[in-house]
Amino acid sequence: MLSSPLVLTIPPSIKLSDDQFFELCQINHDLRLERNLKTGEIWIMTPAGGEAGNRNFSLIVQLGSWVKQDKTGIGFDSSTGFRILGATKDPMSPDAAWVRLERWNALTPEQQQKFPPICPDFVVELRSPSDTLKSLQKKMEEWVRLGIQLGWLIDRTGRQVYIYRQDGSQDCLQDPETLSGEMVLPGFVLDMSEIW
Repeated sequence: MLSSPLVLTIPPSIKLSDDQFFELCQINHDLRLERNLKTGEIWIMTPAGGEAGNRNFSLIVQLGSWVKQDKTGIGFDSSTGFRILGATKDPMSPDAAWVRLERWNALTPEQQQKFPPICPDFVVELRSPSDTLKSLQKKMEEWVRLGIQLGWLIDRTGRQVYIYRQDGSQDCLQDPETLSGEMVLPGFVLDMSEIW
């Protein structure tokens, strides 16, 4: 298993449009691709191992159950890429995300079908063995800069959760039993026993 992404350098003379990059991702649907807009590089992200994939599944199931009951937004898994103006990578893919329904419905059907040009209201990054904590912290800081309301970085190795908020405030919880969706996802409580 790769410990870091495989990086493909694209010649400056080749500029992939958003539609071309979307098509490249669709043709290679088994790969998780991210594009660095500044360098033109395409990163082939390492697939999750069995344990990390199972924990991410547990996260998605819990979030999905809340989304079905709450009905104020829609959820997304790690295969979704969001195209956000001002992001350094395009698209950006969290392990889980949620967008308020009125914001989602403001997008055209074509925008919803491709990489949605919207920053999620809530994102989760679940650290896998191939991730460095520092790189995920930088990614979370970028999510905040781009406009998330709430974000969780779950570090299973250190049994810590870093909480990021739109106002810039952060918390680090050591081995919490649950996580609260706060005012962004009212009533959502993540049972960490299924994630650790």
